Amino acid sequence: MSEIKYTADHEWIRTDGDVATIGITDFAQNALGDVVYVDLPGVGRTFASGEAIGEIESTKSVGELIAPAAGEVVEVNDEVAGDPTLVNSGAESDGWLVKVRFSESPELLDEAAYRELTA
Repeated sequence: MSEIKYTADHEWIRTDGDVATIGITDFAQNALGDVVYVDLPGVGRTFASGEAIGEIESTKSVGELIAPAAGEVVEVNDEVAGDPTLVNSGAESDGWLVKVRFSESPELLDEAAYRELTA
């Protein structure tokens, strides 16, 4: 398993072979507040870089899950769809959102660069 990388859209990405697990960062879930609804794409859905592939609704606002690169959804976290509070209790663990297979390499930030972005 590789280390976690980040996007400027406040998502974390961990790759395992050719599959990448994506979720929102702890910083993002804190900014959103209590998550009350998560809309995730279907398995097999293809997407372009920069496309919204999901939606996260909280008591404060609605945010989008943005694809950092083109690819295809290979798995969704059905537990989060059934219990959106998992995003708050484990944004960077059990609250992961989708697993994808990228068809191009996303531009990602390391932890230091992400911390600088959110400072």
